[in-house]
Amino acid sequence: MADPGAESEPLLSGARGGGGGGRDCPAGSPGCRGVPVGPGAEARRALCFDQAVVFIEDAIQYRSIHHRVDSSSLRLYRWYYSDACQWILSLTIFLILFLAFIETPSSLTRTADVRYRSAPWQPPCGLTESIELLCLLVFVADVSVKSYLVGWAEFWKNLWLQAYLLVLVVSLLDWTVSLSLVCQEPLRVRRLLRPFFLMQNSSMMKKTLKCIRRSLPEMASVLLLLALHLCLFTMFGMLLFTGEKKDDGQAQERLTYFRNLPEALTSLLVLLTTANNPDVMIPAYSKHRAYAIFFVVFTLIGSLFLMNLLTAIIYNQFRGYLMKSLQTSLLRRRLGTWAAYQVLCSLSAEGGAAAQGVGVKAQDVLQVLHKVQLAGSHKQAIVEKLRSYGGDMMSADEFQKLFHEFDKRVIKQHPPRPEYRSPFLRSAQFLFSHRYFDYLGNLVALGNLVSICVFLVRDADVLPGDRDDFVLGILNCIFILYYLLEMLLKLFALGLRGYLVFLSNVFDGLLTIVLLVLEISTLAVYRFPHPGWKPEMLGLLSLWDMTRLVNMLIVFRFLRIIPSMKNFQEKRKPRTSDPFLSVQVLPCARPSFLPSRAPVPLGPPVTQQYFLSEDSSGVLGARGLLPRGLCARHAHAHVTVYAYTCTYTHAHNHTYVCRTCNHIST
Repeated sequence: MADPGAESEPLLSGARGGGGGGRDCPAGSPGCRGVPVGPGAEARRALCFDQAVVFIEDAIQYRSIHHRVDSSSLRLYRWYYSDACQWILSLTIFLILFLAFIETPSSLTRTADVRYRSAPWQPPCGLTESIELLCLLVFVADVSVKSYLVGWAEFWKNLWLQAYLLVLVVSLLDWTVSLSLVCQEPLRVRRLLRPFFLMQNSSMMKKTLKCIRRSLPEMASVLLLLALHLCLFTMFGMLLFTGEKKDDGQAQERLTYFRNLPEALTSLLVLLTTANNPDVMIPAYSKHRAYAIFFVVFTLIGSLFLMNLLTAIIYNQFRGYLMKSLQTSLLRRRLGTWAAYQVLCSLSAEGGAAAQGVGVKAQDVLQVLHKVQLAGSHKQAIVEKLRSYGGDMMSADEFQKLFHEFDKRVIKQHPPRPEYRSPFLRSAQFLFSHRYFDYLGNLVALGNLVSICVFLVRDADVLPGDRDDFVLGILNCIFILYYLLEMLLKLFALGLRGYLVFLSNVFDGLLTIVLLVLEISTLAVYRFPHPGWKPEMLGLLSLWDMTRLVNMLIVFRFLRIIPSMKNFQEKRKPRTSDPFLSVQVLPCARPSFLPSRAPVPLGPPVTQQYFLSEDSSGVLGARGLLPRGLCARHAHAHVTVYAYTCTYTHAHNHTYVCRTCNHIST
């Protein structure tokens, strides 16, 4: 969390920025506040707009706002976080990691069998080193730009940037040694450091490593228990299995798994993962069944208790750190939008007097948004919301709510369908665009897979040269023709643009075209299927085998069923979007102000959940098992909260007392 004292300071002041060296603004000028009227007014106004643009982009990407905000630094900052620059950085990371596959010793061979593989290609000295030097120079530029933008004061606080610089220095020194020895050095240290470049530029990996570091103290106690458990059973097993005869089960157990302390420790460590279970206990179990108790107890304590406890600790730590990470991201977004609001407020000042609390002009926000790198759908939604303000001033709360559009899911509008004049064509369009037509296609695809599986089972014991693929070839032609007809009918019903909107249709179309090309090629080479038809294998696979393999990809059509099942489950759920009141009914003792003749039922405390909803007349009515006349006055006062809880005390004859307002209902 940010320092509470820092929130009271201006966001663009020298004290907030860390001070020194024109980090935020020129000396004596706190940010852009009080834009003067004069020769430099336009330049200062442009600077304020650029600062607001960068702060909003920081809020969108959950980046920190602690960086330089002068004019030249802002241009460098936006260029560094542009898509092209980040793409170049990602490509550089990929290249330096890919060098491991072609550097000596190379593993790029046709086969892994040492008897048949040829000598791998050995790159000449200087080829991979040149590519590596280019990558290292890109990383040097990256760390230089980052260090300059955050300032040297923040650089010495950031351990990742310091480690980044240290790794680059070691890598460059090792690269120099490698060239001086003409690529004949026995060890290259920089190869071990290459994964650091991926971790340093991945925020998710940084969070994962930080969470692991924080989890180590709690994991240490469980790891110590695991070590003691392993050592204790290792010594116990060496004392238990001490047979001397070679034909004895005890002796076989000792010679195979408990010969000495390292082998016994390794055997039980593998058993802890159940990888060698039950092989590790078979020699001793063959002599007497009671020996199985040793291995069962070890597995129960180690695998089912201690390992699950370790998993629970790791899960709990990651879940807690995830919530903290979400809070940090939300705080960064709030700070970014607040900083942009403070900058835009300075543009509303007149005559050099800062208009605190006046607000922000909607026209200024609109001008800033046109420069922000933002998805078109979100930008359009924010612009439409801004235009509703007209020329009015926006308060800080309204400005913050404006950027809630980032968290909303954008629903893309499908392109309009083709319009046909003929009633027959309109009916056909409705029929072939209905979801039941997709269900029919899935059913046909299922039949295709079933037919392939049936023939695979039938021909499992038949030699490839003795198989008859006549029936399967005919069925394959029929299924491919149906897929082609289905694609054409969907193009007719939805249009080309409407067909390409759905990724499932794109996948089906590409798969149908590939199957059609393979089927035509198969028929051209092997002719039409006939009794005794068996395509010959030419090379690694025949065209017929390739067609069957590609046809198996039709199974991915069934992935579209998952969203349909999810929507079906959501429809079956009760509506919870209405305002509701959660009521807890607890059996307990009789209140003192009830009549003494009313008996009070006693029993174990049972909590039942009921819900109140708002009906069409605006009055809270009962839903489910909720009795009538329950403190509607008290519930109506809190209905807009959507999560208000009112506890009632259960008494005799369906009499309830509201513990919040002491209202009695019968």
